[in-house]
Amino acid sequence: MKITVLEKLFDQNPSVDDIIGETIMKRKNEDAFYVCDVNDILRKHKNWLMKLPRVRPFYAVKCNAAPIVLEVLSSVGAGFDCASKNEIDTILDLGVHPDDIIYANPCKTKSFISHASSMGVDCMTFDNELELYKVRQLHHNAKMVLRIKVDDSHSVCRFSAKFGADLEQVPHLLQLAKKLGIEIVGCSFHVGSGCEDANSYQQAISNAKYVFDMGEKLGFNMTLLDIGGGFPGTSNPVIAFDDIVKVINESLDIYFPEFDSNGMKSKVKIIAEPGRYYVASAFTLVTNIIAKRSVRNAEGALNNMYYINDGVYGSFNCIIFDHVQVYPNPFPTNNTTMEGREFCLSTIWGPTCDSMDCINRDIILPQMDVGEWLVFREMGAYTLAAGTNFNGFKMPSLKYYVTGCTLAMLKTLRNWSKIYRIIEESDEFIEEDDSLFETFYFDTINQTDNLIKVH
Repeated sequence: MKITVLEKLFDQNPSVDDIIGETIMKRKNEDAFYVCDVNDILRKHKNWLMKLPRVRPFYAVKCNAAPIVLEVLSSVGAGFDCASKNEIDTILDLGVHPDDIIYANPCKTKSFISHASSMGVDCMTFDNELELYKVRQLHHNAKMVLRIKVDDSHSVCRFSAKFGADLEQVPHLLQLAKKLGIEIVGCSFHVGSGCEDANSYQQAISNAKYVFDMGEKLGFNMTLLDIGGGFPGTSNPVIAFDDIVKVINESLDIYFPEFDSNGMKSKVKIIAEPGRYYVASAFTLVTNIIAKRSVRNAEGALNNMYYINDGVYGSFNCIIFDHVQVYPNPFPTNNTTMEGREFCLSTIWGPTCDSMDCINRDIILPQMDVGEWLVFREMGAYTLAAGTNFNGFKMPSLKYYVTGCTLAMLKTLRNWSKIYRIIEESDEFIEEDDSLFETFYFDTINQTDNLIKVH
């Protein structure tokens, strides 16, 4: 495979848009595709380690299981939140240790519990008494984490109706676990995906402290606090990541201080389950206008209907399942420009035969033509993960954007060969100039310890 060398100077890295333009120019078809900015994933990880130094991220596999994401995060010391047998197997196949997996599904299939036991995945969540009976029968080394219900009324995707024990149920569940001889090691919660109120974490952490205290009184060795997900990953969230971090760190200092009054380090390990935080902004979707129809409403106003080659049965399932609003950005190519074009009311349709396959209604766009391209940014969360091939339309392919600096760092990781093979499958890949690599390699090596942190 020929690898395209696009960067010639270390301080002149191309942008994601440069990769998009190069890809379109070289393509012989109009298929939709993604560009994954690997640099962005690593920037997010470094930011997490700086802002939440006490909280180890266990990446939520369900959000985006693209191999590049899983390999990169496993190589820099992240753990993984898995919800099924297949997700567990996927992560174990990376060479991840079973102790770095939390089986964070409170209601599990019996055969999946048996499989977790056979694979050495011991840490699991629960929120009801019947789950305890299943675990006693099927997993003798289980380390159970009680998931409690918390206020998720300020989140886009709410989970409290489906998962989480009420605080009133906690004494009974802990006492039952004690009676059954099941080890309880901690407490978990989830404030909901796309949390829009940082204070939700404060109350949830306070409630978790109540569970810890009760567990300790019953003789359990409570050592794990799982603060769940809900962390934003886009550039302009309703509530900033830093605002959430501030509340979490302050709450942890109050309820789960790092050191006790005698200066002894706490035995409590704190983890979280970020998903969209890591991948939302790293993926850009590039679609092609495959058809166009112009209609006029009763008042005679023009509405351009554009049909593109991805829709709600594919990447845009996020509109339905994740309650996301997306907006297209026209992408001029071949010396075309958007300047001077008339702006009109427009509707964007997906490619399938279903009239529900609508992405945008009545938005304003410049006049576009068949064969031109629309780009959707920040499309990494809950898009690829839930897409289908309905009507025979396949999911978009993946391209990768890696700067020379990032590539040099990746080459120092234990699973570089696996990462390289994944990237190599794409016909778009940024490779550093060999001479530049010699110049910057050692500086990058010295930065690696700041990026990789194994708790």
